[in-house]
Amino acid sequence: MALSIAQGSPLGSLSILLFPLSFIARMASSPLSLSLSLTIFLISFSSLCLRTLALSSDTDSLVFGGCTQQKYTPHSPYESNLDSLLTSLVNSATYSSYNNYTIMGSSPQDVVYGLYQCRGDLSMPDCATCVARAVSQTGSLCPTTCGAAVQLEGCFVKYDNATFVGVEDKNVVLKKCGPSVEYKKESEIVGRRDAVMAGLMSAGGPFRVGGSGEVQGLAQCVGDLSVGECQDCLSEAIGRLKSECGAAAYGDMFLGKCYARFSTAGAGDHYYAKSHNDKSINDGEKTFAIIIGLLAGIALLIIFLAFLRKVLDRNGK
Repeated sequence: MALSIAQGSPLGSLSILLFPLSFIARMASSPLSLSLSLTIFLISFSSLCLRTLALSSDTDSLVFGGCTQQKYTPHSPYESNLDSLLTSLVNSATYSSYNNYTIMGSSPQDVVYGLYQCRGDLSMPDCATCVARAVSQTGSLCPTTCGAAVQLEGCFVKYDNATFVGVEDKNVVLKKCGPSVEYKKESEIVGRRDAVMAGLMSAGGPFRVGGSGEVQGLAQCVGDLSVGECQDCLSEAIGRLKSECGAAAYGDMFLGKCYARFSTAGAGDHYYAKSHNDKSINDGEKTFAIIIGLLAGIALLIIFLAFLRKVLDRNGK
């Protein structure tokens, strides 16, 4: 998928809530679009109720977004399938940190593929909120495009009409290198960074963190990669990060299916710092489940009433 990439800035909770509300009004004629909009709104609303229990870091900040050039026709079967896919992604993120879906169509051009991946240290409420916000961003960044990819600090969402699930992608999507560290500390910082990167390479699993002195590191693969594919992808990302960012105070290397990041103290290390303990995560998840259960019931009632109104309107004509 050829993407045009744009870097972003932090997103506010208010703007995320306003988007689904206007989207609900605009798309009320489509049951699938209405369902998707309500799902995004309810999860975003519940995140405000959990604000005291949620991460204080900017997990909803936009890192990059990209859109394909190919567009679909509004109100087409592809749009209907895309709405169904995005609804599935948002719903799944309430209980799983990764998932992928394929929505089949009556013809090959109507098939849509999609996945999401949350950062490995996020609680389920934070994961669900992040995915809902990322999905809402695809609608505003890439309207009517057949494919899109959005990376927030806390999660990644991608969909396309061409299959990409389970396919390696080591192309560089975004590279960011910070300013050079002080000359007198360069040797120490670079040595610690290389030690952290070596630790990330030798660690197991798709989500890896490490640190040495002032330097912290983070790496993650998308969940559709095998163990070997993940290792290959991270090897490429880490190798590029070390060679292309030199003695930078921080560095980010995002490839198509993985990323590696490092930072020194006080230089952008907020993006993966955990500020809550296990108890707050568990309490937040319990509260989140209760709120989602209640609001989901309301959403289903609204959808049913909208459907009933359509039926009555047809019968009245």
